[in-house]
Amino acid sequence: MNAPPPVRPAHPSFGEAFLYWLKLGFISFGGPAGQIAIMHQELVEKRRWISEHRFLHALNYCMLLPGPEAQQLAIYIGWLLHRTWGGVVAGVLFVLPSLFILAALTYIYLAFGDIAFVQGVFDGLKPAVVAIVVFAAWRIGTRALKSGILWVLAALSFIAIFVFHVPFPYIVIAAGILGFIGGKVAPDRFKIGGGHAAAHRNYGPALIDDDTPPISHTRFRWSYLLMLLLVALAIWVAAMALLDHPVLRNMGEFFTKAALVTFGGAYAVLPYLYQGGVEHHQWLTGAQMIDGLALGETTPGPLIMVVSFVGFVGAWTKEIYGPDALALAGFAGASVATFFTFLPSFVFILAGAPFVESTHGNLKFTAPLTGITAAVVGVILNLALFFGWHVIFPDATETAPFSGRFEWLHALISVAAFIALWKYRQDIMKVLGVCAAIGLARSYLV
Repeated sequence: MNAPPPVRPAHPSFGEAFLYWLKLGFISFGGPAGQIAIMHQELVEKRRWISEHRFLHALNYCMLLPGPEAQQLAIYIGWLLHRTWGGVVAGVLFVLPSLFILAALTYIYLAFGDIAFVQGVFDGLKPAVVAIVVFAAWRIGTRALKSGILWVLAALSFIAIFVFHVPFPYIVIAAGILGFIGGKVAPDRFKIGGGHAAAHRNYGPALIDDDTPPISHTRFRWSYLLMLLLVALAIWVAAMALLDHPVLRNMGEFFTKAALVTFGGAYAVLPYLYQGGVEHHQWLTGAQMIDGLALGETTPGPLIMVVSFVGFVGAWTKEIYGPDALALAGFAGASVATFFTFLPSFVFILAGAPFVESTHGNLKFTAPLTGITAAVVGVILNLALFFGWHVIFPDATETAPFSGRFEWLHALISVAAFIALWKYRQDIMKVLGVCAAIGLARSYLV
């Protein structure tokens, strides 16, 4: 007896979608690759709210934008299902649990950081973070550097930021210009290979399927675009006006700029956060930045949520509400950093998605973005070198880079963690857990 054909799933209610996006906010570990895989498994394979082709079509657009592509993909699919509010809810719930979790952990870190247990855990996490950043450079480099000229561009970006301390946004602009020129002069050398695209698989009929006619609210309308931009601008201006301290206003401006230069993912924008947060504004130290990245790796949500750590530590350090309200100051700083970092992502998706839906063709990286991606590899390598140097030589200074003790255990942990990630394809969370256990054991044995 033949099995009945699979039935197209019913349209989820707003409440059903709300509960899914809330759940996703608590389980979105593993960086963008892991988060995208979680959404694919649930939305494409299990619930069949969207077909794989349409899922990848949306993802390709998100890959072109600055900002966290996994969160932007959630906004996109939420918008497809339940209009503008569906996209807003999906994007907010993707990061909201991470904000509260990371704020709580940052408070514990600042208030009780001198406890042997906390110190021991971070003693193991720091060298693991070095390995993760090196692995990120390798992973992005093998995917992006498909020609000799792209290798040269990556090397030039490394030299620019490591030797000449060129601000990261200038590197992004220069790489984009060189990529545009290269795409005209030598287009074959600026082609992108790899990416997230995969062969189409049939998981049964989907609610939003390959042949689903355009949904009414997905059609492009100039009135909608204009209204969206005006509302977004009004929200940004109102939020800036409500900030009641110069430090918070500086954070609002700084993290808005950061949101616009996050091509290549969170690792690529970390040097910009370091230059602004550590060197210029002095909200936190370089060592604290490494600790923040370790915390960001162990919590759900996009890694760019490390901005909430920077905001929390900065407002706490500056005592914006006085020495008796440090926790309130920290949470205010974390909230400001998160809000202004993620606001542009909503605008990019809600404004651009109608254009994308009207094409139904696979979008690809343009030549300027190819150049930016190549430059990002050099920038991340610089970040890995900086982190590694300060972890292995914790007493080093710019005038005496080899001064102080050599932490041989940190060096061994970094090498072992990289091998586990690179050769044995171990899960990042497992690697972090083992390294934290090693650091904790050392703190009680030494």
